Amino acid sequence: MYSYIQGTIVDMARDHIVVDNQGIGYLIYVSNPYQFTRGKVTLVYVYQQVKEDGILLFGFLTKEEKDLFLKLIMVKGIGCKTAIGILATGDVEAIIQAIESKNVAFLKKIPGIGPKAAQQIILDLQGKFNVISSETVLTTVEFDEAIEVLQALGYKKQEIDKVMNKFSHEQMSTNDYVKKALGLLVKT
Repeated sequence: MYSYIQGTIVDMARDHIVVDNQGIGYLIYVSNPYQFTRGKVTLVYVYQQVKEDGILLFGFLTKEEKDLFLKLIMVKGIGCKTAIGILATGDVEAIIQAIESKNVAFLKKIPGIGPKAAQQIILDLQGKFNVISSETVLTTVEFDEAIEVLQALGYKKQEIDKVMNKFSHEQMSTNDYVKKALGLLVKT
């Protein structure tokens, strides 16, 4: 499984890019190939899909895009091609805000998403993102892992959310999140 590929963008088409990494060209499906620059060395976050008829790579310019994609493909009826199409709208925060605020109308405007798919996305993903005040924050892998560790230690979700929201804007390792959270949870 790949996490990212760093290399030179050597080709672009309407639905993919080709990244040259040490003489190997990786064809990577992306939501918007024109956000990449031909001839530039770029780090592309990737998701590898293994199917009976082949192995496909889906690429993202940011971790936030990849995190949203991974959540979208967990929704019943949403595959990789549909999820990459949803990201083609170009605004990760707007998509998350629509999901959290149950905005079916916004989601239905996305090509390939009808009323049933929009409702399924909301049903499956609402509450899976950290929303602080009116600002939307995508969680990092480390942040999510820390929450899982705290739940495994027996803390309730409400307690964990209250504590973790205090430092969700900080970038830390899983251990640092857990240490800080435990420091606050033990005091309560």
